Amino acid sequence: MNRLSNAMRRAGVMLPLTAAILLAACSGNAAEPSTANFTKAINDYLAERGHLCLAQYQWPKYVADDTSANSRDAMQMPVLEKLGLLKSTVMPVERTGDDGAKISVPGRRYDLTTAGQKFYLHKPVVVATATRQVTHDADFCVATLTLDKVIGWETPVKQEDGTSKTSVLYTYHIDPAPFTRDADFQRVFPMVTRVVEGAGTLQLREGVRLTKDGWVAEEFFQR
Repeated sequence: MNRLSNAMRRAGVMLPLTAAILLAACSGNAAEPSTANFTKAINDYLAERGHLCLAQYQWPKYVADDTSANSRDAMQMPVLEKLGLLKSTVMPVERTGDDGAKISVPGRRYDLTTAGQKFYLHKPVVVATATRQVTHDADFCVATLTLDKVIGWETPVKQEDGTSKTSVLYTYHIDPAPFTRDADFQRVFPMVTRVVEGAGTLQLREGVRLTKDGWVAEEFFQR
């Protein structure tokens, strides 16, 4: 799961909220840590990155018929095909054996159907690790999130570059694809199910940083 994956990994109980949460009145100062300013920052973030995606970046996809290995694709791709989002072709595929050598095994090639292509969102996706960033051109996305309300934030901390940084806790609304209600889909995509069912109650966290234009999501600052 891609654009909201960082927020979901950080979802949970927040540290004691700063007293600034009590200052909910609108402020004309864009640098002020306030409900109004953080609401704008999260709205801007979700408008651009509020897509709940499956981290399925490239198609076609070649999958070995080895459900006994419990590989993610071997379990998930047949469900997406049953839902009419993919079409498979039986063919040998290459995989790495236990000794590290490449071997040919029975498998399938999965292609997006016309219905599936509607959910393949062509927006760059940046996946960051401790050592590098990888940009993918597209991802398969199954829901869109919008802001419900800002719950609170931690006390901003000044960074070495002179800017301030904090994290904002918020709840959300969600517009899921109809097939996310399918029982088999929910079985093989449990995290998606959790996020869909958590609308209005599940709290997500997003890092924000103060810039010359006000508070923005940390992801935007890094890009």
